[in-house]
Amino acid sequence: MSHLLAHGDAADVCAALPADVRFDLVYLDPPFGVGTTMTARAARGQARGRRRPESGPDAYDDRASADALVAMLAPRLEAIRDRMTEGATLYLHLDHRAVHDAKVACDRLFGRGAFLGEIIWAPGNGGRGARGFSVTHQTILLYARAASERGQVVYNAADPTLREPYAETSLAMHFKHRDEDGRLYRERILGGKAYRYYADEGRRLGSVWSDIPGMVANTPLRREATGYPTQKPERLLERIVRASSAPGATVADLMCGSGTTLVAAARLGRRFVGGDRSPLAFATARERLDREGIVYTAYESVPAADGEPEDP
Repeated sequence: MSHLLAHGDAADVCAALPADVRFDLVYLDPPFGVGTTMTARAARGQARGRRRPESGPDAYDDRASADALVAMLAPRLEAIRDRMTEGATLYLHLDHRAVHDAKVACDRLFGRGAFLGEIIWAPGNGGRGARGFSVTHQTILLYARAASERGQVVYNAADPTLREPYAETSLAMHFKHRDEDGRLYRERILGGKAYRYYADEGRRLGSVWSDIPGMVANTPLRREATGYPTQKPERLLERIVRASSAPGATVADLMCGSGTTLVAAARLGRRFVGGDRSPLAFATARERLDREGIVYTAYESVPAADGEPEDP
């Protein structure tokens, strides 16, 4: 199967795919329900904003309540789950207003035992309020296809990009030795065997990611900018793809927005299945893939699953 980009609803895309197409990794970034209609700026690289006539066409309506978001997500997650392979991981990207309701829905659908954990992404942007603690993070929920498959999920712990520096206090307290090349390390005895841990290799990445800035403040200066609202940075998706898939795997993002997941997957040697029901998202992702020189098959319209879907 080659790369695929479709204009259509996530459930309809799943229904239209050939039976043998399965997802090894899924990333979804649905509308959060924050009370605005999100628009794309007319020029690439401009920041997002509330709806104004001059702001460009609507990307999607983000005014849904948490209940409405869950009602929208549930059937689409079910269709996606049925396309996931054993060992696949779902990354569901949400904000503080939607994450708790969405987790309850995911626990019902996948089973509470399928919950793998959460990532707190602190992109470093957002306002600072005077009436309470400012919310400066987003949450990504991780699920296996089923509780019985938790032990099969892919996690590439040996990938050197999935590491972070040791804290200064840890370096000062524990790293007392240098090898013949001058590299600083600590030594631990486990089961009668000595293990060396090198300071310059860092430690395995934790669940709080504050080292990847968001797109809003930096958009005008970055090559990857599309002007699409809520665009996520390529570094974020590259980390997810590296962590939870192998080269040649199939990565799906059926609410793909500007296409960041698709670009990251292709760049890292994975196949992608992308889709979005927003005409603007489809057009933005398509333009971006073309600009990157990525070869893919595009489907302008995927009929509703209750009709007669075309076979891609």
